[in-house]
Order: sequence, then C-alpha cells, then structure tokens
Amino acid sequence: MSGNIRTKGGHGRLGSALSGLAVAVGCVLFLGGFVWGALLYQPYSVPTDSMTPTIDVGSKILAQRVDGDEVRRGDVVVFTDPLWGDSPMVKRVAAVGGDTVACCDRDGRLTVNGTPVEEPYLRPGPDGRTTASGTEFSVPVPAGNLFLLGDDRHTSLDSRTHMEEAGQGSVPRSTVVGRVDAVVWPAKGLLDRPTGFAGLPGGISEPGPVRPLLTAIAAGAALVLAGGAYGPVASRLTKRRTAGTTPGAREKVGT
Repeated sequence: MSGNIRTKGGHGRLGSALSGLAVAVGCVLFLGGFVWGALLYQPYSVPTDSMTPTIDVGSKILAQRVDGDEVRRGDVVVFTDPLWGDSPMVKRVAAVGGDTVACCDRDGRLTVNGTPVEEPYLRPGPDGRTTASGTEFSVPVPAGNLFLLGDDRHTSLDSRTHMEEAGQGSVPRSTVVGRVDAVVWPAKGLLDRPTGFAGLPGGISEPGPVRPLLTAIAAGAALVLAGGAYGPVASRLTKRRTAGTTPGAREKVGT
C-alpha cells in the first residue's frame, strides 16, 4: 500500500489541507483588514490646494477617526466648522489651547510660546524666501481650541483669515472629525509627523495603524492567491511527472 496518499486531483492531502488553510487565513486577513480599516478610517477628497505640497488638490486621503482631545500640534486634521463653511476642510494644527502662536521671528519662522518651529514642508514664496506667513500676527489660543494653518501659507484661507471672529481664528477641538494618516491617491503614502513641534509640551502624536492594516490586507491577498494556485500547479506538475514515466517515454530514453 502506497504511503503517498493523494486526492482525486492528484496532489497530496497534506498539500490540499495547507492550501485550504492558507486561503482561509488569507480571507480573514484580507477581509478583516478592510473591516478594521473601515471602522478606524474615513476617506476624504481634498477640495483645495491650501495643503500643498504636502497634500495636492484632489488627493484622496485617509483620516483616522479620533476625538479632538487626541489632536496635537503638527497634526493634519479634517474638521467641520460652521464659521468656515460647514464642510470638511483639511489644515495643520499650529497651536493648541493655552498657546500663544506668532509669526514671524527674524528667520521667518512660526513661534509657539516663543519657541521657533522648523517647518520643512513649506515652499518659498514669490520672492524666493520661505516664511511661515506673509502677514504678521500674535494670537493667544483659547482653552479647548486649535489654531489651524494650511501648508501653502501664501494662498491658504485658514485661522489667519478668521482672526476677527470668535476665538481669534481658532476652532473648538470638537469640530475635528479625523486626523490624516496617509495620502492614498496619488500614492504618497504615510504622512510624516512634523518633528519641529516635537520639543513642545505634549510632543507630537503617534501614527495610526495604517501600516499594519495595509500589511494585513497585502498578506491576506498573497495567501489567498498562493492557496488558490496550489491545486492547478500541483496537478500540472503531477501530469508532467506521469508523462515522463510512461512506457513510451522510457523507450525514447532507452533509444
């Protein structure tokens, strides 16, 4: 009795079991990744160029659903405020409640509580000089609020535009609906956390679980494909081995 147990398809039962397991695990990872992602993230389209060059107009982004209290300086957030048009907007948090945010120091940098902030994502203006703002300001941010700026400081309509309104241009933390973690189209990938804000009290936020999610989805897809391909590949290899051991094949080898 042969010890090599095979299925009707010609390949071993162990191989079939392993391929079935791979498909099952792959489906769990693939579908689970999408479900987990749908619970944690919300996709948005960016309607303006105020966040260039970090995020281009028309980009598709993923924003982690977070409470406004979790937001820290330097985060790029999606928020909705009636005074700003009551539609989702994307800006960077320059200061939080209790801060005094000002611009600019002698080197054209933003300062928070007197500490200059390096912002490498800013582009030079028409005069070729990189400055954090074309207009000077100094604003105390009310408790529970956020002072928001676009990365394109020369065209962005942001907190500087609303400084005559309540909160001196800042918005309540409760208006935040998400923190942007990645640009998925065009595929720029994960957003870097701005280290220029890291030395301030509270530091900067940690990236969300985008990378583990994408890894799980990619691994799941690979397992499903590998498990599904096992049967046809094994059958083809078996047929080739069988063809190579037929009497006719042996006679040809003998001649």
